[in-house]
Amino acid sequence: MKTRSKLFFLCLVSAMMFSMLILTSGGSVLAAETVRIGVMTPLSPPGATLLGKFILQGAEMGVEYVNAKGGVLGGRKIELFVEDDSGTPEKGIAGYRRLVSQKNVSAIIGQVHSSVMIAVGDLSEKLGVPIFSTQASSKTITEKHLMTAFRTHAIDPDRARMWLKFIQEMGYKRIALLAENTDYGLGLVDETKAGAKKLGLKLELKDLIFDKKVVDLTPQLLELKAWKPDLLIDIHSVPTTAYLMVKQAYDIQLFPKAPILASFDWPGRAEFWKNLGDKGNYILFISYYHPNMKLTERGEWFKKEYHKKYGEFPIYAAFNGFGQILILADALEMAKSDKPADLIVALEKGEFKSWNGTVKFDRGEGPYWHQWSPPLMVLQYTETNQSPKDAPILYPPEMKTGSYKAPN
Repeated sequence: MKTRSKLFFLCLVSAMMFSMLILTSGGSVLAAETVRIGVMTPLSPPGATLLGKFILQGAEMGVEYVNAKGGVLGGRKIELFVEDDSGTPEKGIAGYRRLVSQKNVSAIIGQVHSSVMIAVGDLSEKLGVPIFSTQASSKTITEKHLMTAFRTHAIDPDRARMWLKFIQEMGYKRIALLAENTDYGLGLVDETKAGAKKLGLKLELKDLIFDKKVVDLTPQLLELKAWKPDLLIDIHSVPTTAYLMVKQAYDIQLFPKAPILASFDWPGRAEFWKNLGDKGNYILFISYYHPNMKLTERGEWFKKEYHKKYGEFPIYAAFNGFGQILILADALEMAKSDKPADLIVALEKGEFKSWNGTVKFDRGEGPYWHQWSPPLMVLQYTETNQSPKDAPILYPPEMKTGSYKAPN
């Protein structure tokens, strides 16, 4: 009997300690368990697989950084769960459901394609788990004012406004828009047209829309060559198609006589010169990061450690994946909870130190809801095999480090 009484007493004490652990951890999970974060990003075609790879690498190093400093919520480690959305809305919706219902994640980062982020947005609002756009730029994403949608990336109206001001400064008049038939491509065509009208610019605009899976752009490029544009704006979301476009534009002698402006920073990647060689010289491209930019202490750590690990310096997508993990870690600490609803409250209230400055998620008007934007620049390669750190910044004026160089 004494043995049974002692055993009962020990069980009772264990149960009480178990209950106390639950209470002190906000009633959700034991303090010893990990905090689960999802990364849903394109890791297979037809999605932008390299962007997905860089985002995932950045997120993994973000987890490494946070866990090495003691984790979150009293010593709990962050654990990543990865889903490949392949850049398609159907796979995005299925991946989000798995991360939420099977993996019990507190938040999800990694979105690249606007069509996927838009499709998942309504589902996230129903299920209540916040999702971050890491490089999806459609204004619709944040314009719907969803409580669960957050973004740390430039939006299409700002991007179009910036390149229209650059066009104005350069004196270009005939602008060709070569765009894929996605939310990203069609959205930027519309924003460029609307922005030109709003700014009172007297431009001739010609847009050609192509299927995202196209394997030959020669017919469209020949049509544009005959039209004789002052500038061709390339609006692709998948760099492999963009490489094809530049090669074919060069081969028919459209580029570099007519400058090409890439709508995002894919020319800044290590494989750019391997894929294009001399054909890539003189290209203009939008960027959100320049290697000579001043970074936060966290950003400098990441830049150094990423280079040590991968043998190359990180690009913006990797920085942004890293930064979003740090933002979430700080928000978890602020919320004192890993519950998605508590995390959303903290994200709205807090100010978070990321890789390149302080991030806030205000309830702004229109697309500026839960939106934080990086700087926007126009860069140009002026020599074959040039490093991004040596590429001059042509715009905006306050960041300018060089002038446009025409081909010889």
